[in-house]
Amino acid sequence: MQRAFLAGIVVSALAGYYGVFVVQRRLSFLGVGLSHAAFGGVALGLLWGVNPLWTALPFTVAVALGITAITHHSSVSGDTAIGVFFAASIAVGVILLTFKQSYTADAFAYLFGSILAVQTADLWVLGGITMLAGSTVPFWGRWAYATFDRNLARADGVPVDWDDYVLSVLLAVTIVAAVKVVGIVLAAAFFVIPAAAARMLSGTFLQMTVLAVLLGVVTAIGGLLGSYTFDLPSGAAIILVQAAAFGLAVLVGKHS
Repeated sequence: MQRAFLAGIVVSALAGYYGVFVVQRRLSFLGVGLSHAAFGGVALGLLWGVNPLWTALPFTVAVALGITAITHHSSVSGDTAIGVFFAASIAVGVILLTFKQSYTADAFAYLFGSILAVQTADLWVLGGITMLAGSTVPFWGRWAYATFDRNLARADGVPVDWDDYVLSVLLAVTIVAAVKVVGIVLAAAFFVIPAAAARMLSGTFLQMTVLAVLLGVVTAIGGLLGSYTFDLPSGAAIILVQAAAFGLAVLVGKHS
């Protein structure tokens, strides 16, 4: 439980930090697409008999870069590119799993999360991802600038296209980390729900970012406590607490 709490807190904080860009840029479908794309990498790890997260990481990063490149260099819209990669990655995962005789239990764990199975090595990986996220804080201002006005940011010399690649890679890395906590099916909700709730309660983008991180951490702790108390699946419990927080934010936002 100690490792589960630490993993839940770290992943939820990271998801809140990046989630504000996902929500404000209307990229929620990208989060869904990348989380499900991780299934192909997980299947590859199960087939090879290695830690699936080590294969899911480069696989998901490659998908994120592919989506961004196609969106920038073709007439294909972002949603279309995400849909194509999303479907292809799932298909690859299904085919790979057919070559492994016993995969149901392992695949189920990654589809729906196994936070209580978090190991010390996983925490070290999360620590590295956290340090990586911390190193991007100096770029937060220009990312926020481009989020609200891409054309003006580009005119001011901000490398908007390059930053899109960087953000997509960071989002992919964090989504793979979230897969361990809440699973492939629910990982995208980590990036959307707290940020969406924070958006309704904040007056500035900085406030939204801070509040999204805080909401992510608080709801992760609440969900894990509820999971432990009532013997519920941890990932689903966390998402339900986040959904309740979103509902409260809607009510508060209407009356503020």
